[in-house]
Amino acid sequence: MRSRSGRPGPSGRILRIELRRSTGLWTGLLLLLGSVALLQSFGGGPWGQGAEAWTGQWMSAAWWERYLMVFLWPPALAAGAVQGLRDHRSRMTELLATTPRPPWQRAAGTAAALGLTLTVAYLLIFLYGGVQVIGNDGYAHLRWLPIVLVGALALVAGAWLGMGIARTVPSAFVPPTLAIATLMSVVLVHDAVTKDLFPNRIVLLSPSLAEVHSTFLTVAWRVDAGQAVWLLGLAGTGFLLLVAGRARARLLALVPLVVGAAVGVPLLPASHDLNYVIDEAATAPVCEGRVCVTRVHEKELAALAGPEGPGEEALRLLAGLPDPPSAVRETVPAWPLGAWRPQAPPQPAGFVPVDFEAQALSGAARDETLRALLAGAGTGPCVVPLRTYPTDEEEQRYDETKAVRELAARTVAAAWFTGDLKPLPGAGGQRSAADALARPAWTALRALPADEQRERVAALRKASLACEGDLLTVLRGGARG
Repeated sequence: MRSRSGRPGPSGRILRIELRRSTGLWTGLLLLLGSVALLQSFGGGPWGQGAEAWTGQWMSAAWWERYLMVFLWPPALAAGAVQGLRDHRSRMTELLATTPRPPWQRAAGTAAALGLTLTVAYLLIFLYGGVQVIGNDGYAHLRWLPIVLVGALALVAGAWLGMGIARTVPSAFVPPTLAIATLMSVVLVHDAVTKDLFPNRIVLLSPSLAEVHSTFLTVAWRVDAGQAVWLLGLAGTGFLLLVAGRARARLLALVPLVVGAAVGVPLLPASHDLNYVIDEAATAPVCEGRVCVTRVHEKELAALAGPEGPGEEALRLLAGLPDPPSAVRETVPAWPLGAWRPQAPPQPAGFVPVDFEAQALSGAARDETLRALLAGAGTGPCVVPLRTYPTDEEEQRYDETKAVRELAARTVAAAWFTGDLKPLPGAGGQRSAADALARPAWTALRALPADEQRERVAALRKASLACEGDLLTVLRGGARG
């Protein structure tokens, strides 16, 4: 890049000229500002909510940026097409063909400038989220790196493909046509919109990922590898089309695309459930005494554990029941989730389960955390909440009445230990209905002798562990069924 005299060499000068005169800087700036505005202005979007927020963890930041590829990839192709039409608009195509300089050298500077600015813009978007992840004490690791690199490669490949197509078909209609066609295609195969409508391998030809499912997951290596090979083929075809001058050369330019598809597509998982895997390092247990959380939530351990922490206090209070738990442990849902079912399987009795997201425990006050641990006498809920995108059959099978009654029973059980009836954290829209049922049940329970109260709560714990019957009926002294 520099000559022996220390001055920039020819390649460096060409790159600087292209950075000033091409659409690269403007395209990168627009993508950067547009993405940041989208993420910030729509904080109520899925990327700004819950434990999976894009500023909460490094993996989430990388994953949500790939989700935004739905909106980033079409402009990248359009910008590349605009750049590819520059010689045609200037009517210099024939003149440049007469110069002794090889076509690939002329094209390399323009392609490098556009690819560089898009890569820098993509990395700056991630860095913007990463700074906030650091401020939120996110779990530090580097397993997000392949996800970010594939995303940057996707922008470069899209831009180069747009340049090659516009050079092959020099028409002012190419950029808008590419943008609209790409947007429609990516949205059509996007997992969150048309789940199971297309084969999974076809869906993964788009660089956009589905919404973040959990902080415990990461993108499978086969997805990263298959998409990287496919996108390298796209980039190679785009660049060869950009420098091709004859029909035969244009046909040969398709070879990288064919090879990329032949090698990359078989690498991609055939099933959607295999796109993501449990991150073993993120879910490794971190313990203090009898309280354990996952490494990704290690910052929550200080507020949960300790001799005077809510975890140890919950275990002491539950010790008065038959077969009490001996530990507090954060649960990691199994993946793949499989078919949704309205009833959870039986629960182990040896520990009190913790779910920071469902129970809204991150940053909760000590008394709220204690009530959440004592809910259901130290058990997890049996009624499984609906998934983000439930089917019609799942909505019909979901029994909201049973869910409300269970929430009321779990609230009363927690109140029996603390002596104060208060709503459980994370109750959501069912809180008011559950409170209306919990108040008379709490009054009736407190009117019983102490030994009978303990028997009722113990029976509720046993029924909740087995996930059998109506918990509110059990608490009132009725049969499980």
